[in-house]
Amino acid sequence: MSLVHRLSRRGFTTALAAGTAMLARPASARMRRLGDETIVGEGAHVFRARHDFPRLPAAYSWQTTHGVAVDAAGNLYVIHEGRGDRKDHPAIFVFDPEGAFVRAFGSEFQGGGHGIEVRKEGNEEFLYVCAYQAVKAFAKLTLQGEIVWYRKAPMAADCYAPGEDVSTKKNWSRKGFLPTNFAFLDDGGFLLADGYGSFRIHRFDKDATWVSSFGGPGPGQGTFDTPHGIWIDRRPAADGSPREPAIVVCDRAHHTLQILGMDGVHRDTLTGFGLPANIDTWEGLMLVPELKACVTLLDAANQPVARLGRAVERLDEIKNLRSQPAKWLPGQFVHPHDACFTPAGDIMVAEWVSTGRVTKLERVT
Repeated sequence: MSLVHRLSRRGFTTALAAGTAMLARPASARMRRLGDETIVGEGAHVFRARHDFPRLPAAYSWQTTHGVAVDAAGNLYVIHEGRGDRKDHPAIFVFDPEGAFVRAFGSEFQGGGHGIEVRKEGNEEFLYVCAYQAVKAFAKLTLQGEIVWYRKAPMAADCYAPGEDVSTKKNWSRKGFLPTNFAFLDDGGFLLADGYGSFRIHRFDKDATWVSSFGGPGPGQGTFDTPHGIWIDRRPAADGSPREPAIVVCDRAHHTLQILGMDGVHRDTLTGFGLPANIDTWEGLMLVPELKACVTLLDAANQPVARLGRAVERLDEIKNLRSQPAKWLPGQFVHPHDACFTPAGDIMVAEWVSTGRVTKLERVT
């Protein structure tokens, strides 16, 4: 048994209100024995922070990391925005469970890479990818990067400007198409959040044919201001009993999570977030990366149980911190934009920072 595992049974504690979510008692024997490791979390949710976990080969460079996803084997897929003038440069990078580079692809998303998810269909896994800016598309790929299908704006939704399905000009109006993230339905279809464009949630069938949509701009309770992330919450209730699945939308500019029925009708709103960006679930936990320097874990009753790497105060103190990596502190986040669980319950975090950064939070059990 490792030293960290032995120590973890004695418990690690932090003060949530302290804002750093890190153990900070240098006089404790516990911290001395951990050496240079950075531990974040509280209670039963304690993690070892490994910043810059995957490193790119010299031939490549990050340009604002946006999304992360993990397949069943534990391989990590990272999408960055990329540059529109570098179409020869890949937008998607793959790393093995130890962070070693495996392959790169996705130059067609360069300049707009945004959301990425892994979905298992039968015995095979696929990547679902969103691209915004001037790319304005969403696609399904094999894990090796081969395109299965590639789609532009769903004009059948009757909410987009004429030609938005063929235009390569950025359109940040509510008539533009700027997709951000996916959620997967049990029937093989999926939901697509147009988080920067129409502010609508589109429903597609298993063949990526548009079916319907809901939402749009508004003050909340079924309407949105930047519905950036989306997820289907299939967790059981806090007492372990089954409950109806629900759609959860990160209504980012309202700083809330909206919970809706599978028909898109508003049920509840969770408050207390700082620009929530996306969602993932594992066992009874819900994971919410927040652009305001925090990664929050919610329990099955949707109550916060840990705020990891929280450093909101430093965003106010240091202007443009995202572009100053020399001022980033161990165990603190700057702008978490996406996060996902690994099969073992570790957490991968991609930050919206100009140099790119992906952190692995290794669960201390």
